[in-house]
Amino acid sequence: MISQFKRLLRPRTEATATTVAEAGAERDRTSGHGDGEQPSGSAAGAESRGTFSALRYRNFRLFFFGQLISLTGTWMDITAEGWLVYKLTGSKLLLGVVGVAGSAPLLLFSIWGGWLADHYPKRTVIVLTQSVSMVLAFILSAIVWLGVVRPWHIVLIAFLFGVVLAFDMPSRQSFFIEMTSRDELANAISLNSSIVNGARIVGPAVAGAVMAQSGIAFCFFLNGLSFIAVIAVLLMMRLPAHVRPAQKESAWKQALSGFHYLRGNFRVCVLLSLFAVVGVFGWSYAVVMPAFARDILRVDELRYGILMASCGCGALTGALWLATAGHRLPKNKLAFRGVLLLSVMLILFAVNRNYYLALLLFAGVGLGGILFFALCNTLIQTSVPDHMRGRVMGIWTLVFGAMIPLGNLEAGSLASLLDVPLTLIIGALICAAATLVAMSILRRRDAAEGL
Repeated sequence: MISQFKRLLRPRTEATATTVAEAGAERDRTSGHGDGEQPSGSAAGAESRGTFSALRYRNFRLFFFGQLISLTGTWMDITAEGWLVYKLTGSKLLLGVVGVAGSAPLLLFSIWGGWLADHYPKRTVIVLTQSVSMVLAFILSAIVWLGVVRPWHIVLIAFLFGVVLAFDMPSRQSFFIEMTSRDELANAISLNSSIVNGARIVGPAVAGAVMAQSGIAFCFFLNGLSFIAVIAVLLMMRLPAHVRPAQKESAWKQALSGFHYLRGNFRVCVLLSLFAVVGVFGWSYAVVMPAFARDILRVDELRYGILMASCGCGALTGALWLATAGHRLPKNKLAFRGVLLLSVMLILFAVNRNYYLALLLFAGVGLGGILFFALCNTLIQTSVPDHMRGRVMGIWTLVFGAMIPLGNLEAGSLASLLDVPLTLIIGALICAAATLVAMSILRRRDAAEGL
Protein backbone atom coordinates (compact mmCIF):
# COMPACT_ATOMS: atom_id res chain seq x y z
CA MET A 1 0.00 0.00 0.00
CA ILE A 2 2.77 2.46 0.92
CA SER A 3 4.69 1.71 -2.30
CA GLN A 4 1.54 2.28 -4.36
CA PHE A 5 0.96 5.59 -2.59
CA LYS A 6 4.51 6.71 -3.37
CA ARG A 7 4.16 5.74 -7.02
CA LEU A 8 0.94 7.74 -7.28
CA LEU A 9 2.58 10.82 -5.79
CA ARG A 10 5.79 10.50 -7.83
CA PRO A 11 5.89 13.40 -10.33
CA ARG A 12 6.35 12.69 -14.00
CA THR A 13 9.65 14.53 -14.30
CA GLU A 14 10.93 15.23 -17.80
CA ALA A 15 13.91 17.39 -16.92
CA THR A 16 15.93 16.33 -19.94
CA ALA A 17 13.20 17.11 -22.45
CA THR A 18 10.97 19.74 -20.86
CA THR A 19 12.13 22.93 -19.21
CA VAL A 20 10.03 24.89 -16.76
CA ALA A 21 9.24 27.44 -19.47
CA GLU A 22 8.07 24.71 -21.82
CA ALA A 23 5.88 23.30 -19.08
CA GLY A 24 4.27 26.72 -18.62
CA ALA A 25 3.59 26.96 -22.34
CA GLU A 26 2.16 23.47 -22.36
CA ARG A 27 -0.10 24.42 -19.49
CA ASP A 28 -1.46 27.34 -21.46
CA ARG A 29 -2.19 25.03 -24.40
CA THR A 30 -3.82 22.21 -22.44
CA SER A 31 -5.80 24.21 -19.89
CA GLY A 32 -7.69 26.27 -22.44
CA HIS A 33 -10.69 25.91 -24.64
CA GLY A 34 -11.88 22.52 -25.65
CA ASP A 35 -11.64 23.49 -29.31
CA GLY A 36 -8.03 24.61 -28.99
CA GLU A 37 -8.63 28.35 -29.17
CA GLN A 38 -6.74 29.79 -26.27
CA PRO A 39 -6.04 33.46 -25.66
CA SER A 40 -2.52 34.21 -24.58
CA GLY A 41 -1.92 35.84 -21.22
CA SER A 42 -1.59 39.34 -22.61
CA ALA A 43 -4.43 38.88 -25.05
CA ALA A 44 -6.68 37.54 -22.35
CA GLY A 45 -5.86 40.53 -20.18
CA ALA A 46 -6.74 42.89 -23.00
CA GLU A 47 -10.12 41.29 -23.63
CA SER A 48 -13.25 42.50 -21.92
CA ARG A 49 -13.72 40.21 -18.97
CA GLY A 50 -17.17 38.91 -18.20
CA THR A 51 -18.56 37.30 -15.07
CA PHE A 52 -17.62 33.81 -16.26
CA SER A 53 -14.47 34.58 -18.26
CA ALA A 54 -12.38 31.93 -16.47
CA LEU A 55 -14.77 29.28 -17.80
CA ARG A 56 -13.13 29.68 -21.21
CA TYR A 57 -10.56 27.23 -19.87
CA ARG A 58 -11.62 23.61 -20.27
CA ASN A 59 -9.94 22.40 -17.09
CA PHE A 60 -11.57 25.08 -14.99
CA ARG A 61 -14.98 24.32 -16.54
CA LEU A 62 -14.61 20.72 -15.44
CA PHE A 63 -13.50 21.79 -11.98
CA PHE A 64 -16.35 24.29 -11.66
CA PHE A 65 -19.16 21.80 -12.23
CA GLY A 66 -17.51 18.97 -10.31
CA GLN A 67 -16.96 21.23 -7.32
CA LEU A 68 -20.54 22.44 -7.38
CA ILE A 69 -21.79 18.88 -6.86
CA SER A 70 -19.14 17.93 -4.31
CA LEU A 71 -19.49 21.07 -2.20
CA THR A 72 -23.26 20.73 -2.13
CA GLY A 73 -22.67 17.41 -0.40
CA THR A 74 -20.14 19.02 1.93
CA TRP A 75 -22.61 21.68 3.06
CA MET A 76 -25.23 19.00 3.59
CA ASP A 77 -22.71 17.23 5.82
CA ILE A 78 -21.88 20.40 7.78
CA THR A 79 -25.54 21.20 8.34
CA ALA A 80 -26.48 17.66 9.36
CA GLU A 81 -23.43 17.21 11.60
CA GLY A 82 -24.19 20.29 13.69
CA TRP A 83 -27.82 19.26 14.05
CA LEU A 84 -26.83 15.70 15.00
CA VAL A 85 -24.39 16.83 17.69
CA TYR A 86 -26.88 19.20 19.28
CA LYS A 87 -29.65 16.62 19.05
CA LEU A 88 -27.52 13.95 20.76
CA THR A 89 -26.09 16.12 23.52
CA GLY A 90 -27.86 19.49 23.69
CA SER A 91 -24.39 20.92 24.39
CA LYS A 92 -23.30 24.22 22.83
CA LEU A 93 -19.76 23.53 24.04
CA LEU A 94 -19.63 20.22 22.16
CA LEU A 95 -20.59 22.03 18.97
CA GLY A 96 -17.38 23.98 19.45
CA VAL A 97 -15.37 20.86 20.29
CA VAL A 98 -16.41 19.16 17.05
CA GLY A 99 -15.43 22.28 15.13
CA VAL A 100 -12.03 22.29 16.84
CA ALA A 101 -11.47 18.61 16.03
CA GLY A 102 -12.16 19.28 12.37
CA SER A 103 -9.81 22.24 12.04
CA ALA A 104 -7.01 21.70 14.58
CA PRO A 105 -5.12 19.33 12.21
CA LEU A 106 -4.63 22.30 9.89
CA LEU A 107 -2.22 23.69 12.49
CA LEU A 108 -0.15 20.53 12.41
CA PHE A 109 -0.10 19.59 8.74
CA SER A 110 -0.91 22.60 6.53
CA ILE A 111 2.73 23.68 6.15
CA TRP A 112 3.53 20.21 4.85
CA GLY A 113 0.45 20.42 2.66
CA GLY A 114 1.89 23.59 1.12
CA TRP A 115 5.26 21.94 0.55
CA LEU A 116 3.51 18.97 -1.07
CA ALA A 117 1.60 21.32 -3.39
CA ASP A 118 4.86 22.89 -4.64
CA HIS A 119 6.69 19.59 -5.18
CA TYR A 120 4.11 17.08 -6.45
CA PRO A 121 1.30 17.17 -9.02
CA LYS A 122 -1.55 19.07 -7.40
CA ARG A 123 -4.20 17.04 -9.18
CA THR A 124 -2.81 13.81 -7.75
CA VAL A 125 -2.81 15.22 -4.23
CA ILE A 126 -6.41 16.44 -4.57
CA VAL A 127 -7.63 13.12 -6.00
CA LEU A 128 -6.13 11.29 -3.02
CA THR A 129 -7.60 13.68 -0.45
CA GLN A 130 -11.05 13.55 -2.04
CA SER A 131 -10.97 9.76 -2.12
CA VAL A 132 -10.17 9.56 1.59
CA SER A 133 -12.91 12.10 2.36
CA MET A 134 -15.41 9.97 0.44
CA VAL A 135 -14.58 6.93 2.57
CA LEU A 136 -14.95 8.92 5.79
CA ALA A 137 -18.36 10.23 4.70
CA PHE A 138 -19.61 6.69 4.04
CA ILE A 139 -18.32 5.52 7.43
CA LEU A 140 -20.18 8.33 9.22
CA SER A 141 -23.34 7.52 7.29
CA ALA A 142 -23.08 3.84 8.24
CA ILE A 143 -22.68 4.35 11.99
CA VAL A 144 -25.55 6.85 12.10
CA TRP A 145 -27.79 4.54 10.05
CA LEU A 146 -26.95 1.59 12.33
CA GLY A 147 -27.82 3.68 15.39
CA VAL A 148 -24.45 3.18 17.08
CA VAL A 149 -23.13 6.73 16.67
CA ARG A 150 -21.71 8.40 19.77
CA PRO A 151 -20.36 11.92 20.19
CA TRP A 152 -16.77 10.67 20.23
CA HIS A 153 -17.31 9.04 16.83
CA ILE A 154 -18.26 12.41 15.37
CA VAL A 155 -15.26 14.10 16.98
CA LEU A 156 -12.87 11.44 15.63
CA ILE A 157 -14.22 11.56 12.09
CA ALA A 158 -14.15 15.36 12.18
CA PHE A 159 -10.47 15.16 13.17
CA LEU A 160 -9.68 12.81 10.28
CA PHE A 161 -11.50 15.13 7.87
CA GLY A 162 -9.32 17.91 9.22
CA VAL A 163 -6.12 15.97 8.50
CA VAL A 164 -7.26 15.42 4.92
CA LEU A 165 -8.19 19.10 4.57
CA ALA A 166 -4.72 20.21 5.68
CA PHE A 167 -3.21 18.51 2.64
CA ASP A 168 -6.09 19.35 0.31
CA MET A 169 -6.44 23.12 0.76
CA PRO A 170 -2.95 24.32 -0.29
CA SER A 171 -3.04 22.20 -3.45
CA ARG A 172 -6.60 23.22 -4.26
CA GLN A 173 -6.01 26.95 -3.70
CA SER A 174 -2.79 27.01 -5.73
CA PHE A 175 -4.31 24.85 -8.51
CA PHE A 176 -6.41 27.69 -9.97
CA ILE A 177 -3.56 29.26 -11.90
CA GLU A 178 -2.73 25.89 -13.50
CA MET A 179 -6.32 25.52 -14.65
CA THR A 180 -6.53 29.08 -16.03
CA SER A 181 -3.86 31.81 -16.23
CA ARG A 182 -2.48 34.60 -14.07
CA ASP A 183 -4.72 37.13 -15.88
CA GLU A 184 -7.83 35.18 -14.95
CA LEU A 185 -6.75 34.17 -11.44
CA ALA A 186 -8.91 36.76 -9.68
CA ASN A 187 -11.96 35.76 -11.74
CA ALA A 188 -11.33 32.07 -11.07
CA ILE A 189 -11.09 32.67 -7.31
CA SER A 190 -14.32 34.69 -7.36
CA LEU A 191 -16.09 32.00 -9.37
CA ASN A 192 -14.81 29.38 -6.95
CA SER A 193 -16.33 31.45 -4.14
CA SER A 194 -19.58 31.44 -6.06
CA ILE A 195 -19.39 27.63 -6.25
CA VAL A 196 -18.83 27.38 -2.51
CA ASN A 197 -21.72 29.70 -1.76
CA GLY A 198 -24.01 28.29 -4.40
CA ALA A 199 -23.51 24.94 -2.69
CA ARG A 200 -24.00 26.73 0.61
CA ILE A 201 -27.47 27.71 -0.53
CA VAL A 202 -28.50 24.36 -1.95
CA GLY A 203 -26.72 22.09 0.54
CA PRO A 204 -28.32 23.26 3.81
CA ALA A 205 -31.76 23.56 2.23
CA VAL A 206 -31.52 20.03 0.84
CA ALA A 207 -30.08 18.79 4.13
CA GLY A 208 -33.03 20.20 6.06
CA ALA A 209 -35.49 18.47 3.74
CA VAL A 210 -33.54 15.19 3.72
CA MET A 211 -33.21 15.15 7.52
CA ALA A 212 -36.93 15.74 7.89
CA GLN A 213 -37.92 13.08 5.32
CA SER A 214 -35.16 10.44 5.23
CA GLY A 215 -33.02 10.96 8.31
CA ILE A 216 -29.58 12.36 9.07
CA ALA A 217 -27.68 9.27 7.87
CA PHE A 218 -28.86 9.80 4.31
CA CYS A 219 -27.31 13.31 4.30
CA PHE A 220 -23.91 11.81 5.04
CA PHE A 221 -24.43 9.12 2.41
CA LEU A 222 -25.24 11.71 -0.27
CA ASN A 223 -22.12 13.64 0.73
CA GLY A 224 -20.06 10.51 0.12
CA LEU A 225 -21.56 10.09 -3.34
CA SER A 226 -20.87 13.74 -4.20
CA PHE A 227 -17.09 13.21 -4.00
CA ILE A 228 -17.30 10.96 -7.06
CA ALA A 229 -18.08 14.01 -9.22
CA VAL A 230 -14.97 15.99 -8.34
CA ILE A 231 -12.71 12.93 -8.56
CA ALA A 232 -14.07 12.17 -12.03
CA VAL A 233 -13.54 15.68 -13.42
CA LEU A 234 -10.02 15.85 -12.00
CA LEU A 235 -9.13 12.66 -13.86
CA MET A 236 -10.65 14.08 -17.08
CA MET A 237 -8.38 17.15 -17.08
CA ARG A 238 -5.55 17.49 -19.59
CA LEU A 239 -2.50 18.77 -17.77
CA PRO A 240 1.19 19.00 -18.70
CA ALA A 241 3.78 16.71 -17.19
CA HIS A 242 4.77 17.94 -13.74
CA VAL A 243 8.34 19.21 -13.45
CA ARG A 244 9.57 18.80 -9.92
CA PRO A 245 11.68 21.76 -8.70
CA ALA A 246 15.27 21.16 -7.68
CA GLN A 247 15.69 20.62 -3.94
CA LYS A 248 18.77 22.45 -2.69
CA GLU A 249 17.56 22.53 0.92
CA SER A 250 15.93 20.05 3.24
CA ALA A 251 12.18 19.49 3.02
CA TRP A 252 11.76 21.15 6.42
CA LYS A 253 13.57 24.35 5.34
CA GLN A 254 11.61 24.46 2.11
CA ALA A 255 8.34 24.04 3.99
CA LEU A 256 9.24 27.00 6.21
CA SER A 257 10.48 29.19 3.36
CA GLY A 258 7.01 30.64 2.91
CA PHE A 259 7.39 32.43 6.25
CA HIS A 260 10.68 33.97 5.09
CA TYR A 261 8.98 35.18 1.94
CA LEU A 262 6.11 36.80 3.82
CA ARG A 263 8.38 38.47 6.33
CA GLY A 264 9.08 41.30 3.89
CA ASN A 265 5.48 41.71 2.72
CA PHE A 266 3.89 44.00 5.31
CA ARG A 267 0.54 44.40 3.57
CA VAL A 268 -0.02 40.65 3.25
CA CYS A 269 0.88 40.18 6.92
CA VAL A 270 -1.76 42.77 7.90
CA LEU A 271 -4.35 41.03 5.73
CA LEU A 272 -3.53 37.63 7.21
CA SER A 273 -3.77 39.07 10.73
CA LEU A 274 -7.19 40.55 10.02
CA PHE A 275 -8.19 37.29 8.32
CA ALA A 276 -7.41 35.48 11.59
CA VAL A 277 -9.33 37.94 13.78
CA VAL A 278 -12.42 37.86 11.57
CA GLY A 279 -12.26 34.08 11.44
CA VAL A 280 -12.04 33.74 15.23
CA PHE A 281 -14.62 36.33 16.28
CA GLY A 282 -16.82 36.77 13.21
CA TRP A 283 -16.94 33.64 11.08
CA SER A 284 -17.36 31.44 14.16
CA TYR A 285 -21.05 32.32 14.26
CA ALA A 286 -21.69 29.13 12.26
CA VAL A 287 -20.88 26.87 15.20
CA VAL A 288 -23.70 28.26 17.37
CA MET A 289 -26.32 28.47 14.62
CA PRO A 290 -28.02 25.18 15.58
CA ALA A 291 -28.53 26.58 19.10
CA PHE A 292 -29.66 29.98 17.77
CA ALA A 293 -32.13 28.33 15.40
CA ARG A 294 -33.65 26.01 18.01
CA ASP A 295 -33.52 28.15 21.16
CA ILE A 296 -33.86 31.73 19.88
CA LEU A 297 -35.80 31.53 16.61
CA ARG A 298 -37.48 28.23 17.65
CA VAL A 299 -37.50 26.61 14.22
CA ASP A 300 -37.35 23.00 13.03
CA GLU A 301 -34.81 21.21 10.80
CA LEU A 302 -36.28 22.48 7.54
CA ARG A 303 -36.31 26.15 8.56
CA TYR A 304 -32.84 25.77 10.04
CA GLY A 305 -31.62 24.53 6.67
CA ILE A 306 -33.27 27.50 4.91
CA LEU A 307 -31.69 29.88 7.42
CA MET A 308 -28.22 28.53 6.68
CA ALA A 309 -28.96 28.73 2.96
CA SER A 310 -29.89 32.42 3.24
CA CYS A 311 -26.32 33.24 4.30
CA GLY A 312 -25.14 31.42 1.20
CA CYS A 313 -27.51 33.50 -0.96
CA GLY A 314 -25.85 36.69 0.22
CA ALA A 315 -22.39 35.24 -0.26
CA LEU A 316 -23.23 33.99 -3.75
CA THR A 317 -24.49 37.44 -4.72
CA GLY A 318 -21.23 38.96 -3.53
CA ALA A 319 -19.10 36.36 -5.28
CA LEU A 320 -20.83 36.88 -8.63
CA TRP A 321 -20.52 40.64 -8.27
CA LEU A 322 -16.79 40.25 -7.63
CA ALA A 323 -16.47 37.95 -10.64
CA THR A 324 -18.18 40.56 -12.82
CA ALA A 325 -16.58 43.78 -11.60
CA GLY A 326 -13.78 42.66 -9.32
CA HIS A 327 -10.99 43.71 -11.70
CA ARG A 328 -12.29 47.30 -11.62
CA LEU A 329 -12.83 47.57 -7.85
CA PRO A 330 -10.42 48.89 -5.17
CA LYS A 331 -9.78 45.51 -3.59
CA ASN A 332 -8.15 46.67 -0.35
CA LYS A 333 -10.91 49.15 0.53
CA LEU A 334 -13.68 46.77 -0.47
CA ALA A 335 -12.22 43.96 1.64
CA PHE A 336 -12.30 46.18 4.74
CA ARG A 337 -15.81 47.37 3.98
CA GLY A 338 -16.85 43.72 3.72
CA VAL A 339 -15.80 43.11 7.33
CA LEU A 340 -17.67 46.20 8.51
CA LEU A 341 -20.80 45.04 6.66
CA LEU A 342 -20.49 41.58 8.23
CA SER A 343 -20.18 43.14 11.69
CA VAL A 344 -23.25 45.38 11.34
CA MET A 345 -25.42 42.61 9.87
CA LEU A 346 -24.33 40.14 12.58
CA ILE A 347 -25.29 42.57 15.36
CA LEU A 348 -28.70 43.20 13.81
CA PHE A 349 -29.17 39.46 13.30
CA ALA A 350 -28.36 38.77 16.96
CA VAL A 351 -30.96 41.20 18.34
CA ASN A 352 -33.69 40.19 15.89
CA ARG A 353 -36.32 37.57 16.76
CA ASN A 354 -38.35 37.48 13.53
CA TYR A 355 -37.48 34.48 11.35
CA TYR A 356 -38.13 36.15 8.00
CA LEU A 357 -36.14 39.25 8.86
CA ALA A 358 -33.41 36.93 10.11
CA LEU A 359 -33.17 35.44 6.61
CA LEU A 360 -32.44 38.88 5.12
CA LEU A 361 -29.96 39.85 7.82
CA PHE A 362 -28.13 36.53 7.58
CA ALA A 363 -27.84 37.04 3.83
CA GLY A 364 -26.13 40.35 4.63
CA VAL A 365 -23.70 38.51 6.89
CA GLY A 366 -22.84 36.19 4.01
CA LEU A 367 -22.38 39.11 1.60
CA GLY A 368 -19.97 40.93 3.91
CA GLY A 369 -18.04 37.77 4.67
CA ILE A 370 -17.45 36.81 1.05
CA LEU A 371 -16.32 40.31 0.11
CA PHE A 372 -13.54 40.06 2.67
CA PHE A 373 -12.51 36.42 2.37
CA ALA A 374 -12.55 36.24 -1.45
CA LEU A 375 -10.68 39.52 -1.86
CA CYS A 376 -8.18 38.58 0.82
CA ASN A 377 -7.46 35.33 -1.03
CA THR A 378 -7.13 37.18 -4.35
CA LEU A 379 -4.82 39.87 -2.97
CA ILE A 380 -2.50 37.26 -1.48
CA GLN A 381 -2.38 34.94 -4.50
CA THR A 382 -1.82 37.70 -7.05
CA SER A 383 1.16 38.99 -5.07
CA VAL A 384 2.92 35.61 -4.84
CA PRO A 385 5.25 34.07 -7.47
CA ASP A 386 4.24 30.73 -8.94
CA HIS A 387 7.01 28.69 -7.32
CA MET A 388 6.01 29.91 -3.82
CA ARG A 389 2.24 29.82 -4.18
CA GLY A 390 1.73 26.39 -2.62
CA ARG A 391 3.78 27.25 0.47
CA VAL A 392 2.17 30.65 0.94
CA MET A 393 -1.26 29.08 0.64
CA GLY A 394 -0.07 26.54 3.17
CA ILE A 395 0.41 29.47 5.56
CA TRP A 396 -3.03 30.76 4.57
CA THR A 397 -4.37 27.32 5.48
CA LEU A 398 -2.43 27.44 8.76
CA VAL A 399 -4.10 30.73 9.66
CA PHE A 400 -7.42 29.28 8.58
CA GLY A 401 -6.73 26.25 10.74
CA ALA A 402 -5.85 28.39 13.76
CA MET A 403 -8.85 30.68 13.52
CA ILE A 404 -11.47 27.93 13.28
CA PRO A 405 -10.67 25.95 16.46
CA LEU A 406 -10.07 29.14 18.43
CA GLY A 407 -13.27 30.62 17.03
CA ASN A 408 -15.28 27.50 17.71
CA LEU A 409 -14.02 27.29 21.30
CA GLU A 410 -14.58 31.01 21.81
CA ALA A 411 -18.11 30.91 20.43
CA GLY A 412 -19.08 27.64 22.13
CA SER A 413 -17.66 28.62 25.52
CA LEU A 414 -19.00 32.18 25.48
CA ALA A 415 -22.43 30.99 24.39
CA SER A 416 -22.47 28.54 27.32
CA LEU A 417 -21.40 31.22 29.83
CA LEU A 418 -23.54 34.07 28.49
CA ASP A 419 -25.97 33.43 25.63
CA VAL A 420 -25.84 33.02 21.87
CA PRO A 421 -27.00 36.52 20.81
CA LEU A 422 -24.50 38.26 23.11
CA THR A 423 -21.74 36.01 21.78
CA LEU A 424 -22.52 37.13 18.23
CA ILE A 425 -22.58 40.81 19.21
CA ILE A 426 -19.22 40.66 21.03
CA GLY A 427 -17.59 38.91 18.07
CA ALA A 428 -18.96 41.47 15.61
CA LEU A 429 -17.67 44.41 17.67
CA ILE A 430 -14.18 42.89 17.84
CA CYS A 431 -14.14 42.38 14.05
CA ALA A 432 -15.18 45.98 13.42
CA ALA A 433 -12.51 47.31 15.81
CA ALA A 434 -9.78 45.15 14.22
CA THR A 435 -10.77 46.37 10.75
CA LEU A 436 -10.52 50.02 11.76
CA VAL A 437 -7.08 49.38 13.28
CA ALA A 438 -5.88 47.59 10.13
CA MET A 439 -7.14 50.41 7.90
CA SER A 440 -5.34 52.97 10.06
CA ILE A 441 -2.06 51.00 10.00
CA LEU A 442 -2.06 50.62 6.22
CA ARG A 443 -3.07 54.25 5.70
CA ARG A 444 -0.14 55.42 7.80
CA ARG A 445 2.19 52.99 6.03
CA ASP A 446 1.10 54.29 2.62
CA ALA A 447 1.52 57.89 3.76
CA ALA A 448 5.02 57.16 5.06
CA GLU A 449 6.01 55.47 1.80
CA GLY A 450 4.61 58.42 -0.12
CA LEU A 451 6.92 60.70 1.77
